[in-house]
Amino acid sequence: MKRLMTLWLLLIAMAGYGQSADVKMKTYVDGLMKKMTLEEKIGQLNLLTPGGGIATGAVVSSDVENKIANGQVGGLFGVIGEAKIRQAQELAISRSRLKIPLLFGSDVIHGYKTTFPIPLGLSCSWDIEMIERSARVAATEATADGLNWAFSPMVDIARDPRWGRIAEGAGEDPYLGSKIAAAMVRGYQNGDLSKDNTLMACVKHFALYGAADGGRDYNTVDMSRVKMYNEYLPPYKAAVDAGSASIMSSFNVIDGIPATGNKWLLTDLLRKEWGFKGMVVSDYTSVNEMIDHGMGDLQQVSALALNAGLDMDMVGEGYLTTLKKSLKEGKVTQKQIDDACRRILEAKYKLGLFDDPYRYCKSDRAATEVLSADKKAAAREFATKSFVLLKNNNQVLPLKKTNSIALVGPLADNKSNMLGTWAVSGNADLAIPVLQGIKNEGATQVLYAKGANISDDTLYAKKINVFGTRIDIDKRSAQEMIDEAVAVANRADVVVAVIGEASEMSGESSSRSRIDIPESQINLIKALKRTGKPLVLVIMSGRPLTLNWESANADAILFTWHPGQEAGNAIADVLFGDVNPSGKLSTSFPRNVGQIPVHYNHLNTGRPNPGDAFNKFRSNYLDVENSPLYPFGYGLSYSRFEYGPLQLSSAALKGNQVLTASVQLTNKGAYAGEEVVQLYIRDLVGSIARPLNELKGFKKVLLKAGESKTVSFTITPEDLKFYNSALRYDWEPGDFEIRIGTNSRDLQSVKINWVK
Repeated sequence: MKRLMTLWLLLIAMAGYGQSADVKMKTYVDGLMKKMTLEEKIGQLNLLTPGGGIATGAVVSSDVENKIANGQVGGLFGVIGEAKIRQAQELAISRSRLKIPLLFGSDVIHGYKTTFPIPLGLSCSWDIEMIERSARVAATEATADGLNWAFSPMVDIARDPRWGRIAEGAGEDPYLGSKIAAAMVRGYQNGDLSKDNTLMACVKHFALYGAADGGRDYNTVDMSRVKMYNEYLPPYKAAVDAGSASIMSSFNVIDGIPATGNKWLLTDLLRKEWGFKGMVVSDYTSVNEMIDHGMGDLQQVSALALNAGLDMDMVGEGYLTTLKKSLKEGKVTQKQIDDACRRILEAKYKLGLFDDPYRYCKSDRAATEVLSADKKAAAREFATKSFVLLKNNNQVLPLKKTNSIALVGPLADNKSNMLGTWAVSGNADLAIPVLQGIKNEGATQVLYAKGANISDDTLYAKKINVFGTRIDIDKRSAQEMIDEAVAVANRADVVVAVIGEASEMSGESSSRSRIDIPESQINLIKALKRTGKPLVLVIMSGRPLTLNWESANADAILFTWHPGQEAGNAIADVLFGDVNPSGKLSTSFPRNVGQIPVHYNHLNTGRPNPGDAFNKFRSNYLDVENSPLYPFGYGLSYSRFEYGPLQLSSAALKGNQVLTASVQLTNKGAYAGEEVVQLYIRDLVGSIARPLNELKGFKKVLLKAGESKTVSFTITPEDLKFYNSALRYDWEPGDFEIRIGTNSRDLQSVKINWVK
């Protein structure tokens, strides 16, 4: 009894502490706002970029120094480096009337200066603890260099690989995406924003941005509320529930109204339904871009955004230049301006900036934390866990270090494309190319030839080379380069061709209508195939690609995405078997673009096609199968994992009973390895059409060679819930299939009945 009383008193004290902290914050912010003029309040709503770094949009702010001095700026982004950030903060503290500190943000997307694999690659690790750690490592490094706000995680569900920004997210599945979204928020914020090594997370892009029509960036999105709630909104909700302190609006429309000015989205859903209490910032000039959406002039769209619940205007300065006039004309209210200002000041308070504006500007931390050895080691580890082995005929991999290796391809000895898209703070000169990584591994005979350009198209290269040379077109002819590569291949035991996309062939404003490997590289690998030597493809990309010829003709395919700074070392680790690949696809690979969108958890039709064989008057194509080339959850290993029979604790359940599903997993291979055991559920009868398959759990299991383990999942009615046509979140009784296996296609299934 005494212990219970002590625990109760402790809980009361903790609750009181939380309330006390909120009261202190409110008291402080109230006092500050009483001193602020209208102009200074509006100034806090203004987020600018002074330029000088890598642009993340087409507009750069002007006269930034004077605006800071006049209290017309709430935060900056695009300022990189502790010394530069301190200098800008000193402007606000020494020259503005109220000395309100600035926020400093950046696109910390996959690492900071130490660059990790692109987020889509990290998601293929299916290692939630590791993904959280990647955000924690990035936060430690970024805050050591002066930043306090990360425009990450991007949690948009994406099912169209033509869309370049699929590279920045976690793929096609709401369950996996939700787990990763929450992990990233926890990693950045670490439960306490006042610590000087935590970053304020900014979940983006709210909402539905990944469903752009035709895979074309910034394009229209149109979908039902049922689809929103069940398939696209869950990762945002998971990030909010994990405590994300800020949200970024998206460029697209929702129900015909741009997200940046959509009151249903930013107020009714986000604040009222989900209880979000943090700040909402626009995407880059997305307030101004509502003009082109047909929503009115700058004053009208700025008022629309404020009325919708948008707190901070990124770069566009519509708030700064029009809100005072709109207030006089009754188009916005003083309370709306005050509420937006308060939320921004509260974010600064939680970050501890009012206690110490320079708490993130410590030169000693920058000297020891940025690009430190432990972060490079982490980047290497994260990369090896992100690779997906798509094919490995006759155990061509792992390679023997004593073999002579022909290393060819435009990405084999290339630093500029290793980091991947949106590595705004990374330095490509620090990247380890594959040739160097293989030599570092101790391979005794490595013969190198470039073999091809990434693309031979000079106009295409010009579009890609916006941020520097990513496609370098050789002075030699295409045939000369192929001939050199073939000669090298003929002298080797095995050919390793490193091919794929340049880093800027994916990412923002990098949509592709065709997602195959460029013709220059296809010609190269076809010539290499004709040598008769074992052909290993190492494919780098920011998106799924169409790989029909490659899949049919290569002996092995290792899909590495864009692996980050330690690319070459990590690829060598896996090629030579120091690390056993364990990645699983977080997005399906189509056979051709005509299948898009292709994803595993689609609805059935009234005329479903049984299998891939063509059947007249069934839902299928004349010229290609319905199934993807590689399904969601797919990935091989140097080990061979065998699944025992699926065992269920019961086939008939009622109410809140708990179901246990288990399989025995055995490593039948010669290598220790990790397998991602995946649990799926199909709801066979519902009040609305239900998906053919839904991921509901997964476990990554490490087994030694010959070892067996029983892998179990606990299933409750919570796992059966969905949003019905009335948007009520609940489960419905009936028949279900419980499925466990190695990917979304290759599953064992047992039917159960669950009643209320």
